[in-house]
Amino acid sequence: MITIKAPIPTTLHLYLPAALFRRLADDFNLPAAPFHSIRYVAGVRDEVINQIGLSIISAMTAETAAERLFVETASATLAARLLQTYCDSGSCKSYEPTAHRLDQARLRRVLDCISTNIDKEITLAQLAGVASLSVFHFARTFTRAMGVSPHRYVSRIRLENAMADIAAGKLSLAEIAFNAGFSSQASSTRAFYRVSGLTPGKYRTLRRQRATAQIIRKR
Repeated sequence: MITIKAPIPTTLHLYLPAALFRRLADDFNLPAAPFHSIRYVAGVRDEVINQIGLSIISAMTAETAAERLFVETASATLAARLLQTYCDSGSCKSYEPTAHRLDQARLRRVLDCISTNIDKEITLAQLAGVASLSVFHFARTFTRAMGVSPHRYVSRIRLENAMADIAAGKLSLAEIAFNAGFSSQASSTRAFYRVSGLTPGKYRTLRRQRATAQIIRKR
């Protein structure tokens, strides 16, 4: 019999498939099944893992197609953290091979892929395949090359396209939200407001007012 005498804390359960660890094993020349080397511990306060978990929760509530990119990246980072910090033996320690680079040719192919498929679902695995890199190394090298993560880059391009469509005034706000990969117009409005400080409707109104003012001045 178990008696609970304190409030049960809010818990986030994250499942990391064995295949994710196997991919990292291939990247770093680790043991065949490195996840078996991770020791079971409880009550550990790991700020890195805590921040990864919080960021995943935030991404899951953002309701955009680009958030899947972020969750994939966070999962690979979490797996790498577990291997780095909680491996039972030193066999999990390795170094990043110098061959894992994102040169200009690979980066150009990735950026072209994003541009071509910006109105579709884009996964981290898809972009890593275009770059001929593992998911883990692609996420790291892309961030290093562009200064932002793949997830943030895709989100930024989609938002820029949405802003152009809003200013053009040819599509409804609902259509623009759908084209940008948002699950609803409401989620599009929240994302747009976080970046610009304006709702899409207010942004469109201001652009129309500025266009009208320019026409009047020309007269």
